[in-house]
Amino acid sequence: MLERLRGLAAHIQCATHMNLLQTASATLLIGSLSFAAPLLCADDAFKPFPMPAWTLKDVDGKPVTSDELKGKVVVLDFWATWCGPCRSEIPGYVELQKKYREAGLAVVGVSLDQDGLEKVRKFIEEKGINYRIVMGDDNITGAFGGVEAIPTTFIVDRGGTVRFRKVGAMAREAFEAELAPYLKP
Repeated sequence: MLERLRGLAAHIQCATHMNLLQTASATLLIGSLSFAAPLLCADDAFKPFPMPAWTLKDVDGKPVTSDELKGKVVVLDFWATWCGPCRSEIPGYVELQKKYREAGLAVVGVSLDQDGLEKVRKFIEEKGINYRIVMGDDNITGAFGGVEAIPTTFIVDRGGTVRFRKVGAMAREAFEAELAPYLKP
């Protein structure tokens, strides 16, 4: 139960990026969960680590590996179609992929949906997602230290080191500011 509450509290990240009504609601809920994990957008206690090796299948059943991403700046976003904050961030990731593809950016969405591939495929088409979507599992979430709430997003530098983690939604402009230093040649 405590883990579920911590996950819920972490899911209400970044009240500064919510509208006033959402902020008031989140404050009331957080107050009732005062024993839960502290709320952070960017994890100030985060320590960089080498990106774990992984292989996952995309929505067409083709394998995608971490080795394919070597030399690129990677945004690895753990999300699901039913997650409101995840859905709100996707247009920003579409914009970032378009804007920085030539600079070596590779956005990869790791879907944690359990309702089947067809739902994810339909979502990709409806939202015009222009980056790779792979189907996640417990192995990939464990390899990244556990994903207690979604969205959880990592930035990996060109050398393969995970440099940044955020839990919860973040405005595209704020996330782009975190990403920009890694895109420089």
